[in-house]
Amino acid sequence: MLQTMETETLDMSAILMQAYDMGDMINSSTEVADYLYWKRAVESSQEVKELQRVFAKKKELFEECERFGHYHPSYHEALDAVNNVQAQLHAIEAVRKYKEAEDRLDDLLFTVSTTIAHAVSDSIKVPSNNPLPTGKGCSSGGSCSGNCG
Repeated sequence: MLQTMETETLDMSAILMQAYDMGDMINSSTEVADYLYWKRAVESSQEVKELQRVFAKKKELFEECERFGHYHPSYHEALDAVNNVQAQLHAIEAVRKYKEAEDRLDDLLFTVSTTIAHAVSDSIKVPSNNPLPTGKGCSSGGSCSGNCG
């Protein structure tokens, strides 16, 4: 019994050490370097900070209108104002590059997570930030047929 526990402990510590090594490799990747570079660029941009303040105000006004839905007299105007400021933000190179770097890093982390999970079992689910999931399950024609919960 003691030998089994020692083997399990050694296996777990070896797994954890390899996980830390993998984390170090990811942290030294181009994806992380690009992400951090553009994140700092966005955070230090006065133009971005000002547009973020305007965006927050416009979003707050839209949320007030949204409570009443399309029937609120200012709903479409408020929505257009939010979309306009959002477009201005996305027109800034640092914001665009940051979003692209964030997507590349997310893809890397998802690929690593999927590889690890599927090395254990093909049936393990791996969460994704993709708003349009490709896996089976509720709302995707999967095996639950909408009878979840």
